[in-house]
Amino acid sequence: MARTDFKDYYEILGVSKNATDAEIRQAFRRLARKYHPDLNPGDKEAEARFKEINEAHEVLSDPEKRRKYDQFGQYWQQASAAGAGGFNVNIGDFGADFSQFSSFEDFINELLGRFATGTTTGRTRTWSSAGFDPSAFGGTDVDAEVQISFQEAFQGCQKTFKIGDEQVTVTIPAGIKPGTKLRLRGKGQYNPYTQQRGDLYLTVQVAPHPLFRFEEDQLVIDLPITPDEAALGAQVTIPTPSGNVVLNVPPGTRSGQLLRLRGKGWRSSGGSAGDLLAKVQIVPPKSLSAQEKELYEKLRSLRTFNPRAHWLV
Repeated sequence: MARTDFKDYYEILGVSKNATDAEIRQAFRRLARKYHPDLNPGDKEAEARFKEINEAHEVLSDPEKRRKYDQFGQYWQQASAAGAGGFNVNIGDFGADFSQFSSFEDFINELLGRFATGTTTGRTRTWSSAGFDPSAFGGTDVDAEVQISFQEAFQGCQKTFKIGDEQVTVTIPAGIKPGTKLRLRGKGQYNPYTQQRGDLYLTVQVAPHPLFRFEEDQLVIDLPITPDEAALGAQVTIPTPSGNVVLNVPPGTRSGQLLRLRGKGWRSSGGSAGDLLAKVQIVPPKSLSAQEKELYEKLRSLRTFNPRAHWLV
């Protein structure tokens, strides 16, 4: 019986299964801008769509997760969990049709039949002590992931989820970076053979933001300005994680230049805010009115500056 909660991440992003990383990234950015909650306040449908888009991008942009998703289909997450427990075999020749199995556990039981001695009745396998060693599944530590929004990562939050029958609440500190791993002692899987419980290692993934991004440990935003703003200087309103501020663009600013907004970036573990870097992009107009065109032509006839003068010999 196939699972009914399977999500086709390729369909969600509107790309083919052969899409390149660049095509996946481009599709995500386009959809994220369209459905971002900040641009659709109060729209629950857009919020749900945005979460689906982030989930699809988080899997398809990660080469290892995408490989498992393509290989295991609707059971890719169970396959990842099984791999985290220490069981590692080559199942490339087993086939990709999992619809015959009612659960991933059934699939593993069937697969293990190739490597251990036992008797099978229907879908139940009885293992002989000589053929199957329970300790082969490794330790009881568990790896898991939680995805939070950009704003939740910036401000800090609490997340509650279930591990088996237990409800666990984890406090995620403000300013946590994407990929940070939190250790929850004693919240892993119980091992009946050691009668101990391992730890849960929770990797925090931060949903990409349509405006801000991390370059190494630095928070960066692209700042588009017009040619006249670059030449003459300007005051522009720019968003930051803590709200809009006015930034002074100095005269003669060049494309690619970094302007630093002190104390307006990502929070550090100590609680203080770092800097936000605005990367300048000079954007010429795609169309001009008759008067604008006339003025640009006049400016060209009067211009004395030649940015390629150093080429001349």
